[in-house]
Amino acid sequence: MTLLLDYVAGILVVIGAMFTLVASIGLLRLPDLYTRMHAASKAGTLGSCVVLIALAVQTPDLAIATRALAGVVFFLLTAPISAHLLAKAAHAAGYRLWEESVMDDIADAPRPVHKTTQS
Repeated sequence: MTLLLDYVAGILVVIGAMFTLVASIGLLRLPDLYTRMHAASKAGTLGSCVVLIALAVQTPDLAIATRALAGVVFFLLTAPISAHLLAKAAHAAGYRLWEESVMDDIADAPRPVHKTTQS
């Protein structure tokens, strides 16, 4: 049984490393900030999560496995939100899309109207 878990954990580590490698290549090769951020947040998060799942499979200690799975949940909950907020902040700061991009959804979206209350 432990030999099977070793093989499963090894395969998961290789898969996680491949996703992380794809994320790092995306950071180097993609043309603008937004596509680079997409590569880092999607492939990097998936690679990290798969490696943490491999740790949870491999370890005999329940406390370590629980922490690893909590790390997976933390990554899955925080990475998309932080990437979205960073992209909105970058767009507001003036970082524009790659010139060959087809559509800018943030620029086309209507701005929210803030109503002021009079005292």
